Amino acid sequence: MNLSFSFIIPVFNRPNEVHELLESLIFQTYTKDFEIVIVEDGSSVPSNEVINQFKDQLNISYYQKPNSGPGDSRNYGMRMAQGNYFIVLDSDCILPPQYLEEAERSLYEEFVHCYGGPDAAHASFSDVQKAINYAMTSFLTTGGIRGRKGSIDKFQPRSFNMGISKEAFEKTGGYGNIHPGEDPDLTIRIWDKGYDTKLIPNALVYHKRRIDWNKFYIQVKKFGMVRPILNVWHPKTAKLTYWFPTLFCIGFLVSLGFVFWDFWLPSTLYILYFLALFLDAIVKTGNIKVSLMALFATMVQFTGYGFGFLKSTIYTTFSNKSPETLFPELFFKTNERP
Repeated sequence: MNLSFSFIIPVFNRPNEVHELLESLIFQTYTKDFEIVIVEDGSSVPSNEVINQFKDQLNISYYQKPNSGPGDSRNYGMRMAQGNYFIVLDSDCILPPQYLEEAERSLYEEFVHCYGGPDAAHASFSDVQKAINYAMTSFLTTGGIRGRKGSIDKFQPRSFNMGISKEAFEKTGGYGNIHPGEDPDLTIRIWDKGYDTKLIPNALVYHKRRIDWNKFYIQVKKFGMVRPILNVWHPKTAKLTYWFPTLFCIGFLVSLGFVFWDFWLPSTLYILYFLALFLDAIVKTGNIKVSLMALFATMVQFTGYGFGFLKSTIYTTFSNKSPETLFPELFFKTNERP
């Protein structure tokens, strides 16, 4: 198969991020032509001036449309793209120079119709961003499952760094209207069509995760809320491990209660866990301050995801209403789920 790549990048009020991403694309070691499709999703602060700065250096197609969410905007970009293999990125990503070369090499060695790559923190990121990145990618927090080769039987790409063939896009209809959760939903439907997925470890991106602590909590809470919905839509993919953050938080509260009865074993186990987490964070980040913040980020992650997962599980189990009715904030109304 002769691969022709098109990057698909939805953007909403983030011209500065687009500038950083396009700048990183200039320095790709890949020697063949590739296309960049940027879809402005109803932004009030458009990126047209930034894009004009790169028109002479990159092959950019730029589209503006009313706001309909990232999933629908990605579908729009893939419909307009000229390539036969789409690489979906978030606008808050920066690519290392070898990204596209590594992706192509892996696809020619073992072709799949969908792949994903891991994310990492760039040296220029803030301490909060580095701490959140650690919590989201560390194996000790379960956040790194999608980024570790062999950690799970089937790899689920995430749309901040996801490749999908034109054929698989057309067969599945692309992303649905749920957000977040549109990427695992699409991945599962890709499997249902008989296509395989894989991780390309060297096709990593630097994912800025443009969030403060409050936005991080809201984000991971939504992650937890969509998982039971996906379990209803795709019951064969439900796993007991999805309960881990909820059980972790409940166990933590119970361990504090045991302290009043002078029973310290459960609390000691949690202390040992956080100590291991702290030491691992020091090794990974090389920064004590970031490592301490990583402990807080992990608690925010577990609390937000665990509460969201529990709430959504109760609602979806005991209510006869549709997920769209129960949680309208998780769905865009301008697109129908394929």
